Amino acid sequence: MGIMEAKHHPRKDKSLSILRDNFLNICSLFKRIIPAQPCVLCSTMSRNGLWCAACDAALPYLKVAHCPVCALKTPTGEVCGHCLSHPPLFTRTTSVFSYAFPLDKLIQTMKYSEQLALAHAFAGKLAQRIDDLPDYVIAMPLHPDKLRERGFNQSLLLASTLSRKLELKLLPDVCRRVRNTPPQSALPWKERKKNVRGAFHCDMDLTGKRVALVDDVLTTGASLDALAHAVRQRGATEVMAWVVARTMLHI
Repeated sequence: MGIMEAKHHPRKDKSLSILRDNFLNICSLFKRIIPAQPCVLCSTMSRNGLWCAACDAALPYLKVAHCPVCALKTPTGEVCGHCLSHPPLFTRTTSVFSYAFPLDKLIQTMKYSEQLALAHAFAGKLAQRIDDLPDYVIAMPLHPDKLRERGFNQSLLLASTLSRKLELKLLPDVCRRVRNTPPQSALPWKERKKNVRGAFHCDMDLTGKRVALVDDVLTTGASLDALAHAVRQRGATEVMAWVVARTMLHI
């Protein structure tokens, strides 16, 4: 028996086309209804969100082939030499951007100028890249002294938005920073791992659970590795890192 050819249904095709056109018209109308606001990068009035479409196209999205473990650039997307010789305790990294201009200025504005709406925008971008859902989401904790000084934890804001968008369980209080270490950015790269060793403690039994750790920027990975050590000590079987941006420099 020969293979029967699929019948063409012009009426169905026309209905789908109408639905698609109607959806696009609704989206276009919705954008026109949204009040225009100045782009945070160029100040052009925009209905595209916190930054305009032109600035969005100029942002350093992480599009190059990169190591699946630490997100550093590799020729064909293979695991990098550093992760092969010194594997971190997190098994994969999801990042939206390279930490480069002008994205770096946006992250600094979020952290130090209290532009908290940026955290929600970044989390929305990050959520679009996540295709493997863990059991729990944990934010990089701040030491209580640092939290009182800054007034908020940008990583917790990111994690809260991500957990809502992805319908995941957020664990906001199970991990603590027990040592008030100097800022990692103020230290040479080789000293950062020592600086955060033993800096975190996890209070919850995570036996058999898969956990995502959320932070704004991954540079050497020392802080995320130290936090991953804390959750693995409590039984987590897999730890993944979700970050807004990856510093594209080789360790």
